[in-house]
Amino acid sequence: MAEPIQQLTRNNQQQDRETVPFTVINRKEKFGELLYEKRHYGPSKWACVNAQEEQYEQSICLGFMKIMRYICEQNSSGLYLGMTIPIVTVVHTEEAMPDIRRLVTVAYRLPSELQDRPPEPCDPDISIQEWPPATVYARGFRGVTNEGSIAREINFLAELLESPELCVRDTFLVAGYTNPAAANRQNEIWFLEKPEAAFRL
Repeated sequence: MAEPIQQLTRNNQQQDRETVPFTVINRKEKFGELLYEKRHYGPSKWACVNAQEEQYEQSICLGFMKIMRYICEQNSSGLYLGMTIPIVTVVHTEEAMPDIRRLVTVAYRLPSELQDRPPEPCDPDISIQEWPPATVYARGFRGVTNEGSIAREINFLAELLESPELCVRDTFLVAGYTNPAAANRQNEIWFLEKPEAAFRL
């Protein structure tokens, strides 16, 4: 269990971790500061687990630990699978926002060499899903990820986007690049463009 958690914490050793591949479509900057990126992600296979605890933080911790066990040999190959980043949490809100539902999906993209034949999870709560192509608007932020901070980041990005109505209004992704237990986490909030609405989980 320690190996992927340590790798997720080593901010200066990117070579140990595979980044989920994407193509930058464009970038929005102001006074030299990056406000957000529009990106395209291709189809790929993810290991996903649903969690619904009393608090959002409890749900993502439970989902994260289950995914870590899958990475650390609790899979049909019996091998350590390798770390990819980010670990993604799919959150849902009411259409009017900003209340975040307790049910979340924590997801880990299989490394490129395992995309064609993903090892099966030992945990029946984990499923291997093929996610279709998606166009997202991504904005980085640091710190804890809880219901309050995520709702704030959703509202902030909605204000920055020139056409927020083009995005899905009730499904958002929180991308985590560091251990969720770290105090100053590196995160992103992702909005899904509506033509990719089939991506909903």
